[in-house]
Amino acid sequence: MSYSRVLPALARLKPDRLIRMRRSRSTVASSRAQEKNEEAQLEPGCTLVEKPCDVDLIAAHPDRTTKICVDFDNTREAYKSKDTLELLRSLLVFRLCAFDFLVDRNKELLDLSKKVLGQSAFEKLMKMTFYGQFVAGEDQDSIKPLMAKNQAFGVGSVLDYSVEEDLTQEEAEKKEMDSCLSEAEKESHGIDHREKKYKAHRQFGDRRGGVISARTYFYADEAKCDCHMETFIKCIKASAGSSVDGFSAIKMTALGRPQFLLQFSEVLVKWRRFFNLLAAQQGKDGMAVLEQKLELEQLQDSLAKLGVGAKQDIENWFTGEKLGSSGTIDLLDWNSLINDRTKISNLLVVPNVETGHLEPLLSRFTDEEERQMKRMLQRMDVLAKHAVENGVRLMVDAEQTYFQPAISRLTLEMQRIFNKQKPIIFNTYQCYLKEAYDNVSVDVELSRRESWCFGAKLVRGAYMHQERQRAAEIGYEDPINPDYESTNRMYHRCLEYILEEINHNRKTNVMVASHNEDTVKFTLEKMNEMALSPTENNVCFGQLLGMCDQISFPLGQAGFPVYKYVPYGPVNEVIPYLCRRAQENRGIMKGSQRERSLLYKELKRRICEGQLLYKPAC
Repeated sequence: MSYSRVLPALARLKPDRLIRMRRSRSTVASSRAQEKNEEAQLEPGCTLVEKPCDVDLIAAHPDRTTKICVDFDNTREAYKSKDTLELLRSLLVFRLCAFDFLVDRNKELLDLSKKVLGQSAFEKLMKMTFYGQFVAGEDQDSIKPLMAKNQAFGVGSVLDYSVEEDLTQEEAEKKEMDSCLSEAEKESHGIDHREKKYKAHRQFGDRRGGVISARTYFYADEAKCDCHMETFIKCIKASAGSSVDGFSAIKMTALGRPQFLLQFSEVLVKWRRFFNLLAAQQGKDGMAVLEQKLELEQLQDSLAKLGVGAKQDIENWFTGEKLGSSGTIDLLDWNSLINDRTKISNLLVVPNVETGHLEPLLSRFTDEEERQMKRMLQRMDVLAKHAVENGVRLMVDAEQTYFQPAISRLTLEMQRIFNKQKPIIFNTYQCYLKEAYDNVSVDVELSRRESWCFGAKLVRGAYMHQERQRAAEIGYEDPINPDYESTNRMYHRCLEYILEEINHNRKTNVMVASHNEDTVKFTLEKMNEMALSPTENNVCFGQLLGMCDQISFPLGQAGFPVYKYVPYGPVNEVIPYLCRRAQENRGIMKGSQRERSLLYKELKRRICEGQLLYKPAC
């Protein structure tokens, strides 16, 4: 019964069988050594980074003292790709985003503008302002000029089709409740073994509430999921034609019924909680997650006493493939104990600590629910194969914590299959979560043991307000770090751990997806300490289109891999996305006027130097 083996079978998935994938294990964690180089004196306002050089940087790591300076105050370089009209548009849009009234009522104002101006004039106005600032174009062809221009200045693209259904709150809540409740749950009238965190609640059925940085998908039917998959395939192909080593972003909730993600997440969490209980019985609670190693004999005795299985059966669980050969079992070994079964629904069993038995999460699954689960996995497999064929890296976005355990596990299984030679599949880690470091360290260790390439995108997180409110109202522990400073510390801790892994074996890749200039400087400093060169392409940076150009373009021109999240879609259909960008920029502009002040500085420079009609030379 191994949920960790659901996806390895996808490459050859058949209706009646999931095929087992071999893997190697080791219960000994890899040791770390951090190499420090002498730091050169920093100039004010600059962060020193490695200068790209022609030697083989991967095979050898000679001391390199030649540095280049990335100056995030140099507006000439930061806005080299922008003509003056684009600077003026940025200033106008950011200034409008600072007015609470406009931001709070932006949807109503946009609807009114459409009625007053008419569709054609409204679209022209949007393309001159908000749409032109944050969206690349309407389709794969119209976005190519902007992508080519950015690429000419060292900035790649992560394509993101940003069309969303314009649903009312009531419509969204109905869709969510219908798609998250199984037939068995509807018949049980609340009498089941489900935890309230992993059940749908109508007051939080509209998952858009309190979310400003992520698009949201609601399940309609299987045909709609197939349409989403085709859209993602088009993004992958467009990425392949626009840049080398491009990215494309996907969301799991677009590919299937979220009921499966809720149920699978609950199973994963309960099995991990059961491991923690057994560790506590052996006096090993409070230890770091990878240091909790259960003594095999004690573990077998404990499971037998709990009545989980017969002694002989339990002993058979820990045989084969070196599992338990060291006399101990850690979390990664534990995660692999569940055997593959023909039906995916049979994986959804959980340990009942009170009775000591394994029990199904739900009393039954219909044949259609079984088929829906398999179709979600098949769509993921199709997208991963297209990414490999087109030389594009696939970035799986993070979502709410009640979906995320399943999303991370399924993404990890795709990494096992497709990341054998280089990172193709990237998982996203939300560093505002209390468990972020544990999640990163466990997954990195698994990639070491099984010799596949770890790929990660680090973000702070997009669902904080919604997550806090849901936890408080429904009654479970708040999963979010207590404040912004602790989230920053968590981000830097996770980032430093991954950078050390890159320094150790050069097989790991990370995207530092952040608009925080201090975090970018922290990354560059750590890269210098570890002698990680930008030309090795192990570390890349990501920001949203239309924001933080003073970070993206200087990095790109200094030789660092840097990418813009490039949204696209018809004007009317990306209005929800534009509304969120306005809300996000309101927070950024109120917290810091740095970007706006740099835009003013560059505008004044062009006026003083007679470059008001400046046009970028691509």
